[in-house]
Amino acid sequence: MDQVSETERPEDSATATLAMGLHVLLQARGETVATAESLTGGLLAAILTDAPGASGSYVGGVVAYATDLKVGLLDVPRAVVEEHGVVSAECAAAMARGVRELTGADWAVSTTGVAGPAPQEDRPAGTVFLGLAGPGGVRTERLGLEGNRHTIRESTCASALSALSAMIESDGRAAAAGEETALR
Repeated sequence: MDQVSETERPEDSATATLAMGLHVLLQARGETVATAESLTGGLLAAILTDAPGASGSYVGGVVAYATDLKVGLLDVPRAVVEEHGVVSAECAAAMARGVRELTGADWAVSTTGVAGPAPQEDRPAGTVFLGLAGPGGVRTERLGLEGNRHTIRESTCASALSALSAMIESDGRAAAAGEETALR
């Protein structure tokens, strides 16, 4: 596997810089990451794999846009979908946990929400939930984003990369005894 050098930074965006920073952090620790995406539809995986040397820390991901794929591939409990919906912290947590188990990655990040323009599950466009899973447990973060579909999806990816990096830097501590906890 290739290693990412801190001097090999893509120049095209701040999000690319966040991705490079995440790869450097993971590779320094000898750890890996996987993604589970709904509203970002593979954009997060594309950003992560655009980085030179990404194979040193990114193992892969699942784009589960349809609810049945979230349940079937990522083991999101049907009860979570029925009780909380797919645009929820509970679904984001289950997606992150599911892709981490599926891929064997040390860390996982998931994205679910409403890119718009129409609301979904009575939630307005820009309502986004991130799931972050690691050795210390699972966290979720709720985002309230503004803009068009493209802006919401890009902002989600930047927030996901930043939140996961922060979790890793804190040694992945979620709540005591691995309980789920909200970042915000």
